[in-house]
Amino acid sequence: MALQTQSINPAIQMNRPQTIQIFLPDGSPRSVKIAEITNRVVKSILVPRNKIDYISSRDELRNVGVYFLFGESEDKAKPIVYIGEAEDCLERLKQHNRGKEFWNYAIVMVSKINAFTKSHTKYLEHIAIAQAKEANRYETENFTIPSKPFVTESMEADLLDSFDTIKILLSTLGFPVFEKVSKEQITAKELLVLNGRDIKAEGDLIDDGFVVFKGSQAKKDTVPSCHDYLIDLRNKLLQSEIIKEVNGNYLFTQDYVFNSPSTAGGVVLGRSTNGWTKWKNRDGKTLDELKRK
Repeated sequence: MALQTQSINPAIQMNRPQTIQIFLPDGSPRSVKIAEITNRVVKSILVPRNKIDYISSRDELRNVGVYFLFGESEDKAKPIVYIGEAEDCLERLKQHNRGKEFWNYAIVMVSKINAFTKSHTKYLEHIAIAQAKEANRYETENFTIPSKPFVTESMEADLLDSFDTIKILLSTLGFPVFEKVSKEQITAKELLVLNGRDIKAEGDLIDDGFVVFKGSQAKKDTVPSCHDYLIDLRNKLLQSEIIKEVNGNYLFTQDYVFNSPSTAGGVVLGRSTNGWTKWKNRDGKTLDELKRK
């Protein structure tokens, strides 16, 4: 069944400068972070899983909000997110600390002026899950999209504004759950190509890695000297059905973001490779020439 999601117009603030304040309550840059856009009403609290006891001594999470659990799995090629809402987010995180294994970080979104109600967070949860599944950057642990609760037209406008703030804060904290990548977003001149024997792959260097676009091909076989990490990643991509065998090679069934051009090139060619020199634009200039010289 096709995924039905509500169309959301891009927010103006996504395309203009923002001032984001990040507060470290215990002084550690690797611990709890409280982030907010200075002129918006939503604030985010990032909590490493091992800091549940510490955050329990504070009041930020004892509030109505929507939350995101982030982690990874040895069997999945993509990072994982679970999205939920609660009237007391601290108690809900404690429940998930006992009951869910995969997550390492939680990010909780609450209102700085305590304006969120249960209806607000149910609506934000609905939109967040639908948009996360549509963006497809993360493996979404939510198997279904909850039904959209009734909200007034004016309330919906305010909540969509809050959701745009949530998207910015999540990306700022390193979790671009809602940021889509697609070939249509770039020009033919910017498109990078890697050619091998009987295969062709297309991609682009983006802010958080290198994306190989849907429809790209990869060699089915690896060379004997191929590093284990490339073999393991290819197996994860197969298990996650991000690539599948077609006519003796592999085909990318969706866009996929690798951590570097070389990892992307290695997966495509089935061997270690320097992606900075292998990926080229239509004029034959390498990624190295385009971006590093």
